[in-house]
Amino acid sequence: MADLKVSVAGVEFHNPLIAASGTFGFGREYAEFYPLSALGGISSKGITLKARPGNPAPRIAEAPGGMLNAVGLQNPGVDHFIEKDLPWLREQGVTIIANIAGNTPEDYCAMAEKLNDTDIDMIEMNISCPNVKQGGVQFGTSCAGVEDITKAVRAHCKKPLMVKLSPNVTDISEIALAAESAGADAISMINTLTGMRIDINTKRPIIHNNTGGFSGPALLPIAVRMVWQTYQKVKIPIVGLGGISTWQDAVEMLLAGATALQIGTVLFTDPYAPVKITEGLTNYMDKNGVKTLSELTGAMRPW
Repeated sequence: MADLKVSVAGVEFHNPLIAASGTFGFGREYAEFYPLSALGGISSKGITLKARPGNPAPRIAEAPGGMLNAVGLQNPGVDHFIEKDLPWLREQGVTIIANIAGNTPEDYCAMAEKLNDTDIDMIEMNISCPNVKQGGVQFGTSCAGVEDITKAVRAHCKKPLMVKLSPNVTDISEIALAAESAGADAISMINTLTGMRIDINTKRPIIHNNTGGFSGPALLPIAVRMVWQTYQKVKIPIVGLGGISTWQDAVEMLLAGATALQIGTVLFTDPYAPVKITEGLTNYMDKNGVKTLSELTGAMRPW
């Protein structure tokens, strides 16, 4: 029988399937479908220092091969998460990753300190949010920006630190190296690509924010390529995400270099996707004589 257990920066997951941030809330709704212990882990809805109402509607738009969203990090804030959501999550038998987002380095550092004394398993730092102090430049789009914010948070963070990378850059592998050199324990990639849909009748963008993050099956080939390129350069574990909808997609991402996986957009159309992917992955491993997932990670043979 295949062993699906994986370890990312010393954090144990009983299978590689992690619900991606922003697609699973804090898990309560999905717990009505199956025990959350069927998952390897949950990356929480993006948490900010204070509660955020998010962007005005409309915030979601369909797109060929996926969807656009500009929800705007609507969430109840880190204190509410610690007091109300975390105790319930801890009872679900699943590894917990707290996804944090902020407008300033001070926001990230303050949240890391608040989470240090909780029983979360890992922090995932989302660096696709605007840096207000630098006129809206994103933290995650330059090596210097990634290095600076990772160093700052690393100094305050006692938990394993995973940095979530944006694909809206020239060379994501160089960004990953910057995160690694600044003390990241792992990286997760890729976040959404920036996209837009336009209502041809009103001549306005469908999303009130004008642009949004594009996710879904169409993202898979880009994500696989970026994970593979990054795997050639970094030594820390990669959690691969972007367009994974089936067990075949999951195998591809592992072969490209991922140690574990996050799935997101597929959950909106098939909440049982994690269960199906886990079953398919087990069958594939058994059929091919693969005993542990580490045998698949990075096993792709380029021409």
